[in-house]
Amino acid sequence: MSAFTRQSLLAIAVAASLIAIAPAAPARAAQPAQAATSESKAQRLDRLYAEYWEETLKLSPIQATLQGDPRYNDQMPDFYSAQFRTDAIAFSERWLKKVEAIGPAGLQGQDLLSYEIFVEDLRDSLEAEKYPGWMLPVNQMGSLVTYAAMFGSGTGPQPFKTVKDYENWLARGNRLPVLIDSMIGNMREGMKAGVVQPRALMVKVVPQIDALTNDDPTKTLFWGPIQSMPADFSEADKARLTAAYRDMIGKQVMPSFRKLRTFLADEYMPATRDTVGLDKIPGGAEWYAFNVRQSTTTDLTPAQIHQIGLDEVARIHGEIRKIMAEVGFKGSLQDFFKFMREDKQFQYPSEEALLKHYRSLEAKVNVRIGEQFSLMPKAGFEIRPVEAFRAKSAAGGSYQGPSEDGSRPGIFYVNTYDLPTRKTWDAEDLYLHEAVPGHHFQIALQQELKGVPAFRRFGGETAFSEGWGLYAESLGKSLGVYENPYDHFGYLQNELWRAIRLVTDTGLHSKGWSREQVIKYMLDNSAESETQSTAEAERYIAWPAQALAYKIGELKIQELKQRARKALGAKFDVREFHAEVLKDGAVPLSVLEAKIDRWIASKKA
Repeated sequence: MSAFTRQSLLAIAVAASLIAIAPAAPARAAQPAQAATSESKAQRLDRLYAEYWEETLKLSPIQATLQGDPRYNDQMPDFYSAQFRTDAIAFSERWLKKVEAIGPAGLQGQDLLSYEIFVEDLRDSLEAEKYPGWMLPVNQMGSLVTYAAMFGSGTGPQPFKTVKDYENWLARGNRLPVLIDSMIGNMREGMKAGVVQPRALMVKVVPQIDALTNDDPTKTLFWGPIQSMPADFSEADKARLTAAYRDMIGKQVMPSFRKLRTFLADEYMPATRDTVGLDKIPGGAEWYAFNVRQSTTTDLTPAQIHQIGLDEVARIHGEIRKIMAEVGFKGSLQDFFKFMREDKQFQYPSEEALLKHYRSLEAKVNVRIGEQFSLMPKAGFEIRPVEAFRAKSAAGGSYQGPSEDGSRPGIFYVNTYDLPTRKTWDAEDLYLHEAVPGHHFQIALQQELKGVPAFRRFGGETAFSEGWGLYAESLGKSLGVYENPYDHFGYLQNELWRAIRLVTDTGLHSKGWSREQVIKYMLDNSAESETQSTAEAERYIAWPAQALAYKIGELKIQELKQRARKALGAKFDVREFHAEVLKDGAVPLSVLEAKIDRWIASKKA
């Protein structure tokens, strides 16, 4: 799972800055008489896209920080205010009107692709404004509190190298009480409208805030930058910044966290709902159907996706039974899942051993990566454990892309919480998904694209990026891993997990399934632990439809690979196919299909 996607702080707060890429029409060949018009339009549009992105970064300075642009590192607009939402809608409407006034006629290739993506993205963001996501700014997967800790700890995207860097976070940190007040106001509006979070999620949030709150500023995560202050700062600057951070943490940040905690525990919690499905709040069924379309970039309905999931679960169970026969396991499928969950041979003796195992995979995979890929990113990556304050609710692994300027590599976060549940057979496929050739290849290559607008380089498309991550897992045997049947089981188990998501997410939000019913389905049909099943079920409750993107995207890439292999025969080169899939960045699945079909036609000619 790539970090800072639609479900990040940006998704909660800065809708106008996120790129929800929507289907584009296939590129049309330009006629000779149109060439001059096409070039003129393309140049005008490129200038508009550049202006748009500059305005986007000013509107959402957190986005700028995430991509390594330091110009707005001291700014923290009130993303949760009604005025910000009004400004964001006006922003999208204004830019949509500007670009549509030029129109697509005469555009071709990347220019037409950029136009269609841009226009449909803004239409999509405006449609999203119909749904009151702003009333639900907090859940156990993330909130302003946890993201503030990530930014302000000194180990996240916010830089702390110069005196100006320290002053930048000081300015942002002092703004947190304003945003928290707006969040509380929004949740009170949600309470009046019946748009509230499930109680099962919110009981996890209060302990998260407690873990980040301390009367002594020096014992909080926010003191990290002071503890690691560069030695070359002057004594005067060190003393001034230390005093300023003590005041910011003790007089602004901690009181605002306590205020939010008190509101959630005493006022919001009694108003939370016993139900868990999005369809159980006013307008929720329509909202969920929109989320499904947005997440998968398809017109599939929740009912259709539920059936696809059931079919995939049955197919993958059949593959796992072959593994059982290979290792001579006697017993039922459920017995085998229990064995894989509980046998101590699959446990790590220590957190250090777990991290060492993951780090050893880089050299192993790199030996054969050239057999599958000709297009590879320049940016490097590193492996880090998930920070303790968010580990309990975090996924098993996640990826954060590199900064644009190269100062920060890509980061593959590995979760070491509840160590006995982190299995050795889970490592190889997770590495392929999050690092190489999964998210690191896809996201870093996208950021390194030349000649395309910034909104495409830094945008996101969950069905493509997570579909690619899951597809990358399928390449294990070609890359020298899955050498024993248990590691191969790890791949099948994770493919099964993504198929189960199709069943359970749609079950939760369109079929009346309970949290407990989902957890039981996961335990009955996979080798996941109860800890992981519970965290995943609650993730689906918090992020309706997001988890559908993985399997739907992977199925499309696999379908296109088989189509190309069948059509091209001896001319099929898997390295060329992978380059074609990745070379334009994240695109909707319909756009991916159209461009692969054009590539197949060009190779056959």
